Amino acid sequence: MGALHDGHLSLTRRARADSATMAVSIFVNPTQFGAGEDFNSYPRSFERDLDLLAEQGTDLVFAPPPEEVYPDGFDTWIEPGSVTEGQEGEARPGHFKGVATVVAKLFSIVRADRAYFGQKDGQQVAVIRRMAQDLNLGVEVVTMPTIREADGLALSSRNAYLTTDQRQAAPVIYRALCAAQELWRGGEQDAGRLRAAAMAVLQAEPMLELVDYVSVVDADSMAPVERRVMVAVAAKLGQPRLIDNIILGDG
Repeated sequence: MGALHDGHLSLTRRARADSATMAVSIFVNPTQFGAGEDFNSYPRSFERDLDLLAEQGTDLVFAPPPEEVYPDGFDTWIEPGSVTEGQEGEARPGHFKGVATVVAKLFSIVRADRAYFGQKDGQQVAVIRRMAQDLNLGVEVVTMPTIREADGLALSSRNAYLTTDQRQAAPVIYRALCAAQELWRGGEQDAGRLRAAAMAVLQAEPMLELVDYVSVVDADSMAPVERRVMVAVAAKLGQPRLIDNIILGDG
């Protein structure tokens, strides 16, 4: 959605290495924001983004206005299934309907062979991968590792909202994920104990205002643990709502 950082640029570097032509979309999608969310204040830095993308050797930037993507009378939507249950799907009703619809439109317009997404938004990746498969959209969804600051905080455009004190506290989310990972590596596979380990770390941080969820799910289906295990966290530090996840390995 723009306000590019090195997490986004890691996707362009991989795409540039993989393909003769690289296209990048920049579109702050109004339909994935709920009532009272930050659509109007979402960070935007279009001219800077263009400069960064030029440095990456981008061939095409697709940045349509909202009225072009959603013209008068638009009334066709993608409704993802069970992969949206829990986590962001529960915390933000309608969010993935907007995500899936706009991504399907972008795939249809650009007709790319491959599309690159970061693992930080783990449930979103699962939704898009399932949609591309189920609807035979003809695009390979490539998932790239989460890019982090030195202290573990996942790069996100919304990190710009953090105050100095909140920024110092924010790596608690990654530490919570690592606590679950440490248990997992020690042989613990009980989802409840993994959740409890992460939650204990989060609850020890006084600046953390709200923990929306700590989930331990299958990284592909978002169902209770089956194979690849993903621990995901969403929590609020002042205005910013931060999400992150970590893949523990094969169950």
